[in-house]
Amino acid sequence: MTLETFLLLAAALFCVGLFGALSQQSIVMVMMGLELMINGVIVAAAGFWYWVSPGSADGQVLVLLAVTVMALEMAMGFAVVTALFRARDVDMTDEAGDLKG
Repeated sequence: MTLETFLLLAAALFCVGLFGALSQQSIVMVMMGLELMINGVIVAAAGFWYWVSPGSADGQVLVLLAVTVMALEMAMGFAVVTALFRARDVDMTDEAGDLKG
């Protein structure tokens, strides 16, 4: 695979995630859009790393670490959204913005 293929995939993921994050009002859908955007950045970074040093496995380890941290972060975000929904029956971003102290 070429670097252009990696970058094209990364740009497609980022654009779909950006559209999803900006067009949805559900907190879960916005978080999924942000997840796709971060995945696009990770794919671009992995492609550049493979292009710079194809013999080294450092980039693969860094991508694996980033995906693991991202999965933990999204699990915590979903837990907060679930707690917010159970406590106040709020699942839209407009309604959640009204909860500011």
